[in-house]
Amino acid sequence: MCRSKAEEFRLLGYEYVTGKDIWDCISRNYAKEGTPPLHKLVNDIYSLKANSYMNYLTIAAYRGLN
Repeated sequence: MCRSKAEEFRLLGYEYVTGKDIWDCISRNYAKEGTPPLHKLVNDIYSLKANSYMNYLTIAAYRGLN
């Protein structure tokens, strides 16, 4: 699913997005509560917008996570 979302982002012009990048972005929300049910994971991955992903990258760069 993450690879599929990464391919979608590449079609939108974000050439260097990988499935691991998508997973890192999505899974940051699960650090406190643990891994959610499968249906929530699927929804979170497929509903991720490019703008939210770019915000994640910006914040991660400021924090030095990348």
